[in-house]
Parts: sequence; C-alpha cells; structure tokens
Amino acid sequence: MNDIISKNTHRIFLSTFFFMSGFSFSTWASRIPTIKMAFGFNDAELGSILLAMPVGSLIGLPITGWLVSKYDSRIPLTVGYALNSLAMALIGFTHNTVALVVAVVLFAFTSRIFNISMNTQAITVQKLYTKKINGSFHGFWSTGGIAGVAFSTILLALNASIQVHFMIVACITLLMAVYSFRFLLKGDRSASGNKIIIGKPDPYIMCLGIVAFLSAVCEGGMFDWSGIYFQQVLHVEIFTYGYLIFMLFMAMSRFLSDLIIGKIGMSATYLMSALFIISGIAMAVIIPHFWIAMIGFSLVGFGTASVIPMSYSMAGNSRKYSAGMAISIIATYYITGTFLGPPLIGYLAHAFGLRIAFIVFGLCGLLLIPVSQLVFKYKKFEEEII
Repeated sequence: MNDIISKNTHRIFLSTFFFMSGFSFSTWASRIPTIKMAFGFNDAELGSILLAMPVGSLIGLPITGWLVSKYDSRIPLTVGYALNSLAMALIGFTHNTVALVVAVVLFAFTSRIFNISMNTQAITVQKLYTKKINGSFHGFWSTGGIAGVAFSTILLALNASIQVHFMIVACITLLMAVYSFRFLLKGDRSASGNKIIIGKPDPYIMCLGIVAFLSAVCEGGMFDWSGIYFQQVLHVEIFTYGYLIFMLFMAMSRFLSDLIIGKIGMSATYLMSALFIISGIAMAVIIPHFWIAMIGFSLVGFGTASVIPMSYSMAGNSRKYSAGMAISIIATYYITGTFLGPPLIGYLAHAFGLRIAFIVFGLCGLLLIPVSQLVFKYKKFEEEII
C-alpha cells in the first residue's frame, strides 16, 4: 500500500508541475499582444523579439544535458522552475527593448531546464505503472494553459497591468515549486547514455525530432499569434478567445490520447493529428469569421495535442541514449520549432498578411504525415508506450 501511495504522490505533484508550467507559459503568451502595443512593435519587430526565445533555449541545451546527467531530475526541475518564475516577473517590468530581450532569453533558458527535467521524470514515473499515464501529464499542462488564459482574460477585463499580472503568477508558481519539491521522485539519474554521441545521427531520434519540430511550429505559432489573429483579422475585442479554445481542445485531446492510442495505435494517431491540423487551419484561413475560426482553432488544438507526448514517450525507448538525453535532443527540435515558428509568422505576416502566414501551420501538418511514418520504419512498436 505504501508503494501505491508513494507512486500516486509522485504522480500528483509531478502533474502539479505540468499544470503550473502550462499556466505560466499561457500567461506569457496571452500577454504578447499587450507587449506588442506597449512597445509599438509591428509584426516583423515582434517576430524579432520572439526570436530571442530559441536563442535562450539553445543556450540551455548543453547545460540541461549536464544537469540531468549529474543530478536527480527533481533538482533542476525545481530550481529551473523557480528561476523561470522570476524571469516572468522581470518581463513585466521591462521598459526598453534591450531589457525585454534579456528577460525573454532568461525566460526561455529556464523553461528549457525545467521542461527537460519534468519530462525526464515523467518517463520514470510512467515505469511505475502498468497503465498508460504519460498523456495525462501533458493534459495537465494544457489544463494549466486553459487556467492561465482564463485568468489572463479576467485580468484583461479588469484592466490589470501586465506588471501586476506577471507578479501574481510568479509568486503563485514560485511557492508551488518550493512546496512540491519534496514530493517528487528521487534517484532517477541515469548512469549511462548521458552524453551526445558525435557522428552519424541516430535516424530514429532524428525523425522523432523533426516530428516534434513540425508540431512545435504549429503550437508555438498558435500560442503567440492566436490572440493577434483574433484581434487583427477577426477584430474581436477580447482577443484571448482563440487561444482559450485552442488550449481547451488541446487539453481534452491529451487526456484522451492514451485511450486513443490504445485503440488505433500511434502511427494512426499521428495521421489523425496531421489531418486535424490541416483542416483546422484551412477553415480559419479560408473563412475568417469568428465561429468558423473558433472551430478551426479547436481542431488545431486537438490535432497538435498528442504529437509531443507520443514523441517523448517513444524517446524513452532509445537504445543509444538515456531517457533524459533522448528527450533533451528531441526537445531541442521541439523548442526550436516552438520559438522559431512565432518570428517566422511575424515576418510572413508583415510581408503578406497574417491570414497568409497561418498557411505555414497547415504545411507543417501536411509534412507530419510522411515524417511520422518514417519513425516506424526505424522502430516498430505502434502500440507500445513506455
């Protein structure tokens, strides 16, 4: 009974970290239109600011790999998350472009550290269970995102400043991280496979990385530009509606993902995800009306939701790398896509308009089909999730 209680406690508090991670990120993303207006950026200039995100994330690549090999994942997870809370508060109090870029780089850098650690711990906790639970962790991330957008919407309606908003969220998440630390799983540091092997790339990990990249371009772009799409294209005063429906259906899909994968397999789930993304973007771009866009954004959220949980789960079976290092490599693709997508959309929107720029997401969904199937050429386990 103690073992059952122990593993359930680990699961609950790790789920809390996933929830608060989604809450924090959606808080930042939902306020991007506020930052855009406050600094007077055009779409291209905003895209350049958002480019600071992948820079900070890539700086964290070697450091994250070293941390997950030297310490139990709960240590960089908690410390990274605490520092991420402080970086968020700093963003709210910047008053010039240089300070904003520095704060955004720190936010991305610390996000990199705790996200890799969090997903590494999730794979270890999954091994304590016979049933599939990995999708539920990401479901809590999306649920946190919904809560974050809802909270942002309330504060926007109350005309709360971004400084007050970010400070409140930073304090809540910081306290939660400190309290939850003692309940996280200990002793999950891997003794082998902790170094990146220079030479011929592992095709299995590389394909998973490209799949993650394509999905991340869609996710990152929707996170950062959905509010602006509703504001500029649809002329909706409360611009968080699109982001909220996107996150709502992403959360729903992630809680259902373990069941769906068990029924149709991962290969078919990748295909289904791609088709949802393509059809959702097509609806929103071709018919730019409020309710059509809401339906389209919900389909994109449902489609992107399962891709990353599946890819991280499959990474845990790498024969070449430890779970932490395999996730770190794939997360490099993912985070690069998450943070390169928004500036790319910004540049395209400045040149051709935001509706045309959103076609990029549909193209990424289309490419998901052949690349995801390549994964199963190298690893034949459609029904298996570790």
